[in-house]
Amino acid sequence: MITGIGHVAFRITDLERALHFYCDVLGCREAFRLDRAGEPSPWIVYLQVAPGHFIELFPGSANVGPLPGRDAGYNHICLLVDDIEATIRQLGDRGLPVTGGPTKGLDNNYQYWVTDPDGNRIELMQIMPDGLHAAADARWQALPTA
Repeated sequence: MITGIGHVAFRITDLERALHFYCDVLGCREAFRLDRAGEPSPWIVYLQVAPGHFIELFPGSANVGPLPGRDAGYNHICLLVDDIEATIRQLGDRGLPVTGGPTKGLDNNYQYWVTDPDGNRIELMQIMPDGLHAAADARWQALPTA
């Protein structure tokens, strides 16, 4: 069922400052950026921690505030699954209210959203072979080792 943590997402106030911290200080690598109509550009900047492990940065927040929302801080956690349809059925069988089905995101992966009892958002994601995460993983694997 769940195979790992796909990414953690944060709303941030200053993209360059965040990139310096996550990339220059912590050693992450910028993997790709996504734009979305009606949102500031870039909408999301993906940082790769290791193959299959990402942090999403959502630039453009004005300040740090209560969660969730458009302010800097926690946005959601993503859990990777090997079969999103089977996972959704299994979670429904365990009592989770299930409405609708998975959708294909701008990154070409399938996703389904749930919330915990406190309203914290959780994304279930099935990585697809033609997805941007899979392409970033392939590039990572091709890097020379030091």
